[in-house]
Amino acid sequence: MCATCGCGDVSHSHGPETITLEQKVLAKNDALASHNRSMLAERGILAVNLMSSPGAGKTTLLERTIASFRRDRPVAVIEGDQETVLDADRIRRTGCAVTQVNTGAGCHLDAAMMHDALHELDPRPGSVVFVENVGNLVCPALFDLGEGGKVVIISVTEGTDKPLKYPYMFAVADLVIVNKLDLLPYVDFDLDACRRHVAAVNPGTPVVALSATRGDNVAAWYDWLSSRSAPGVGATPGRGPLR
Repeated sequence: MCATCGCGDVSHSHGPETITLEQKVLAKNDALASHNRSMLAERGILAVNLMSSPGAGKTTLLERTIASFRRDRPVAVIEGDQETVLDADRIRRTGCAVTQVNTGAGCHLDAAMMHDALHELDPRPGSVVFVENVGNLVCPALFDLGEGGKVVIISVTEGTDKPLKYPYMFAVADLVIVNKLDLLPYVDFDLDACRRHVAAVNPGTPVVALSATRGDNVAAWYDWLSSRSAPGVGATPGRGPLR
């Protein structure tokens, strides 16, 4: 007999218990994310969480960004994938410090993974840390990592309606990047409509269209990065060990 409702089906689940469990999981994650945020602020580190569906071009954008942006600030990368170190190897070839996090069956990074990766990476004070999250437009939106900015990347090959189909992901974005602009003449993608869809779920969020492969308009992405200040920047960044 089901202990909750007294029916004879012991296999079914009840909404309240599922919701309570989710709340507990997220509450624990949020507490650790807050710790990560404080730890990063003490060292003047800006962490940027890059989220997208698989194949949107996160790693290609990172390769180009590292080559240009680290002239001004130290850069490090946390790579999230279910398996392999293929993307981490690509980043390592740029000469950038990188730590790989394999989630196995997991579909996102969480604050605990972020905490462990930061300790392994030990980024320099004043750094920018890019977090390449697991390719997924659902789960990563739910898990705060302690980052200082959330960036959602889509490509013109994915369809104009992505912001409407995955509204929560776009609702948490601080910036939306539309990648693979060089392919726009060859696909059915309405950039103006996509901008309107983003505005419908997250009014005021900037949308930058670029080509990570060819370099079109990447300066707008760099300008956005330069405009972001790590929490706590202004004072001299601390140089103590990560806690």
